[in-house]
Amino acid sequence: MSKPDITDQLKNVSKKDIDQIKKAQEMLGPDPETMGFIKNIYWGNLREDMIFPYPEELPEERERCDKLLKELDTYLKNEHPTVEIDQNQEIPEWVIKRFFELGVFGMIVPKEYGGQGFGVTSYNRVLERIGRTCGSSAVMASAHLSIGCNAVTLFGTEEQKQFWLPKIANEALSAFCLSEPNVGCDAQGQVTMCELSECGKYYIINGEKKWATSAAQSCMFTVMAKYKMTDPKTGKTKECFNALIVSPDMEGVDVFSRNRAKCGIRGTWQARVRFTNVKVPRENLLHKEGKGIVLALTCLNWGRCTLAAGMVGAGAVAYEQAIKWAQYRYQFDRPIGEFELVKERLARMGAFVWAMDAMLYMTTGMIDHNDEDIMLETAVCKVFCSEYGFRCTNEAMQVMGGEGYMTENEVERLWRDSRINPIVEGANEVMHSFVFAYGSKQLGEFMLGVKAAPHKHIGAAIKIGLELFLGITKSAPKITMADSSLRNHTTTLSNLIKEFSHQVKLMFKEKEESLITNQTTQYRLSWISVWIHAMACSISKMDKSIRNDVGEKQLAHDRAMLDFIMSYGVYKINGWLRALRQNPDATMLVAADKAWEFGESLPNEEYYIPESTPDLAVRGTGKVCDQDAVKQFGSGSTYIQEEARSQ
Repeated sequence: MSKPDITDQLKNVSKKDIDQIKKAQEMLGPDPETMGFIKNIYWGNLREDMIFPYPEELPEERERCDKLLKELDTYLKNEHPTVEIDQNQEIPEWVIKRFFELGVFGMIVPKEYGGQGFGVTSYNRVLERIGRTCGSSAVMASAHLSIGCNAVTLFGTEEQKQFWLPKIANEALSAFCLSEPNVGCDAQGQVTMCELSECGKYYIINGEKKWATSAAQSCMFTVMAKYKMTDPKTGKTKECFNALIVSPDMEGVDVFSRNRAKCGIRGTWQARVRFTNVKVPRENLLHKEGKGIVLALTCLNWGRCTLAAGMVGAGAVAYEQAIKWAQYRYQFDRPIGEFELVKERLARMGAFVWAMDAMLYMTTGMIDHNDEDIMLETAVCKVFCSEYGFRCTNEAMQVMGGEGYMTENEVERLWRDSRINPIVEGANEVMHSFVFAYGSKQLGEFMLGVKAAPHKHIGAAIKIGLELFLGITKSAPKITMADSSLRNHTTTLSNLIKEFSHQVKLMFKEKEESLITNQTTQYRLSWISVWIHAMACSISKMDKSIRNDVGEKQLAHDRAMLDFIMSYGVYKINGWLRALRQNPDATMLVAADKAWEFGESLPNEEYYIPESTPDLAVRGTGKVCDQDAVKQFGSGSTYIQEEARSQ
C-alpha cells in the first residue's frame, strides 16, 4: 500500500505544527526498507533477530580493548587529576597528551590512518571506564571521537582522511559546531549560512556557534551551515545543510569564548565561535552538498551511545559507593542498609545499572553489525541511561546523607557531572516526542491511508476495525531464541508489546490529529516503548549469562537484577497505560496558562531572558549576570585542614 503524505490529511492541526512536521520529514529522509526493533513494537511485532543472541565483540578486538583498558586503569588510578580538573575548570594539556599516547583519542580511527580501528562496542567500553573516574574527560573524549573524528572517518574523502585523521588520532583535538545562541535541539532553526563564492572555489560562512566542546583547543571544526540549493530538474531553491571542515587559523574565525563556569563537567571547555566571511575551500565539504544533516544525525547516534557509556560508568560507581556506605553506616544500632527503604534504593540502583549496561551494549552491537534502522534505538539508549544514570547518583547521595553532599566525597561530583546528560544530545523532553513520532510514523501513515480509502484496503480496514471497535487483537509475538528458563519473562514481554501496540492504535483513533501535538500522551507512550526495549535488552543479557556459564554466584546476581527490572518495568508501564486516560492533563493546561499570565506580570529586568530570543521587543531587556562565576572548592576542605592541624 502506498503511503500518503501525512501532512495532506491533517485537518485540525495548525500551520505552524504542519510546517514543523514537514521540516522533520525532510530532515529524517525516507523510511528505511527494514524497520528496527522499536518501530516494530509499535506494530505489535518483535524483531527477535535484533536482540538475540546478545552481541559480543570479536575475540581479537576484545583482546586489544582489554589491553588498552588495563593501561588506562593504571593511568586513571595513579595519574589522572580528577579533583584538580574539577577545581581548576580545565583538563591540562599533559592529560590530553597522555590520552593520545594511550591511544584513547584515536580509538575509532581506522588503523591505516594511525588509529586503533575499534568498533563501537570497544569504544564505549573505554568511555564507560573513563566515566567511572572523570565526567569531564569522558565528555571531551566523546565530543572529539563521536562527533569530531567520526565526521571525517565516516564521511570524509580519501584526501580528507589522509590529511586529517593521523593528526586528530594522535596529536590534536577536533570539535563539532552545531548549536547556536538561539538554537539547541531545533537543528532546522540554525541561522549560520554558507554560500558558494562567485568563482565556485569556496563556501563563504557567516554565523555563530555555541557550546562547541573543546573548540578552543581543537585543530579542526566540523561546521554545520544552511545552504540554498537549486534543484536542476525543477529550478526550485530549498534550504538544506552543508558540513564543512574549518580550521581555526582561517581568516574570519574567532573563538571569542573558550569556556564558562558550570555546575558539572567543569573541566570541559564549551566555546563560542564566530564566522565572518570565512572562505572554506570547496574540497573541505564533508559528505555531499546539501547532505550535512545526514552526517549530523549519524554522528549524534554515536554520541548518544558514548553519553550513555559515561552514565553507565558514573552510575555504577555511585551504586558501589552507596552499598559500601549502607553496610557500615550505623543508625539505631544497625547498618542503614538493613532498613527496607534503603534496600529499595540499593535495589533500584543495582537494577538500573544492570539494565543500562544491557541496553548500551545491545545498541553498540547493533551499530557494529550495521543494522539499518537504529536511530530510535540510539535515542532510547540516551534517554534511558541519562535518566536512570542520574537517578543512581541522586539515590547514592541520599543514602550517604549529609556526607554525600560534601565535596570531599566523589558522589557529589558524579551527581553534578551527570546532571547535564538529560539536557545534551537532544533534551529528553524533545527525545520523547521524537521517539513517539518516528516510532509511530509508519503505523500512523498506514492507519490514515486505510481511513482515507477503506474500500481500497478492505482486508486491512477489517483488521483495524475488529481491533479498535471490538477489541479483537492479533496474538502476542513469540520469542523462541531465549533460554527456556526465561519463559516467564519472555511471555511478559510479548504481552506488553501486544498491549502497547493496541493502545497506540486506540490513541490514534481517540485523539486523531490532536495526537500529533499532544506531548503528554506522546511522553507516556514513548516511556512505555523505552521500558519495553530496556526489558528486552535485559532478557537478552541474561540469556548471554546463561549461555556463557558465568558461574553460580554471578548467575544468581544477574537473575535477581533481571527479576527486579522486569517487575519494576511492568509497574511503571501499567502506570503509564493508566495515565493515558486517567491523568491531570486538563487541569495542568489551565494551571500552565495561569502560570504564563503570571510570568507576563514579572518585570523583565529582574529575570534572565534568552540572549537571542526572536522576540525583538524584549531582547536585551532581561537581567544581566552580576555575579562572577563561582570558583568552587578552593584548595581543600576545612575538615581536612583542621584534621591535619590537630596531628
